[in-house]
Amino acid sequence: MNARRHALWAVLIALVSALFFTCTYVLNRAAANDGGHWAWTAALRYLFTLPMLLVAMPMLGGVAPVWRAIRRHPGPWLWWSGIGFVLFYVCLSFAAASGPSWLIAGTFQLTVIAGMLCAPFLYRDARARIPRPALAVGAIIVAGVLLLQFGHGGGRLDRAGWIALICVAVSAFAYPLGNRGLLLHLEKAGIELNATQRVFGMTLASQPLWLAVAVYAGAEAGAPPLGQVWLAAGVALSAGVIATVLFFQATGMVRNDPTALAAAEAMQAAEILFATVIGALWLGEAWPQGRALAGACVVGVGIVLFSIVAARAAAGNERKVKQLRSDRGG
Repeated sequence: MNARRHALWAVLIALVSALFFTCTYVLNRAAANDGGHWAWTAALRYLFTLPMLLVAMPMLGGVAPVWRAIRRHPGPWLWWSGIGFVLFYVCLSFAAASGPSWLIAGTFQLTVIAGMLCAPFLYRDARARIPRPALAVGAIIVAGVLLLQFGHGGGRLDRAGWIALICVAVSAFAYPLGNRGLLLHLEKAGIELNATQRVFGMTLASQPLWLAVAVYAGAEAGAPPLGQVWLAAGVALSAGVIATVLFFQATGMVRNDPTALAAAEAMQAAEILFATVIGALWLGEAWPQGRALAGACVVGVGIVLFSIVAARAAAGNERKVKQLRSDRGG
């Protein structure tokens, strides 16, 4: 396979992964529309993801190295999975009732720059520096998100709107913070795990907290309706397993090609488009208009520009590629 075709396949795989990641926003919104409690939406996704990943792990690096790593240092695994998985998804699930799928999908794209902004709090070496070009592009994405939110809110946000915006913003920062924190722990401990093993390990380590969230959900809302159970299983399979594996495969294929890596990363901008189309056709959501539409376009352009900057910096550097992959969530 020549280099151009190889790069094209990587971009197409990344685009398909974006489609499966989009299921998070659409299916969570469907559960909220049906009256499903946000805590059940959050807990069920990761309770289902664990056995699904367990089935796939023999083909993706195996369970034994992960289990040894957790037993050796359980504290960091519990802490970083609590931030990167539990805080991340509890906030995202809570916000699902606040607006259409495209609004949540667009706002969550703040996670593209969140990892960069978290760097000074995690690292004590050259990685703590925030590149000015990336910071400038990040400001474009933030401006697009604000346009999205205020456009949807008719020029203003009420109390519920601000709460939802803050929840999605916290979620967008929690995911890369948790994943980068775990990567730093593994680096200091001299432990090598591939991307899928890290996802499985964090899913496993977060189970005690997910069981606590499930207990809370049961006390607040009783048993989850069957429809919500199926929707959560769909998110677990599509976003938690299929999309994650596809995205890691795509970025791994072109990690030494800056242009192709940027193109693969930029495919996540398609999540806003996918969420808009699926939400409108399946859930009957209104299409973004006016300032909201302009905000979605600005976010998309910002993601493409940021992907170019980040991928060129990461190309050929396995450590940076690991960070780039780990910043991907949903």
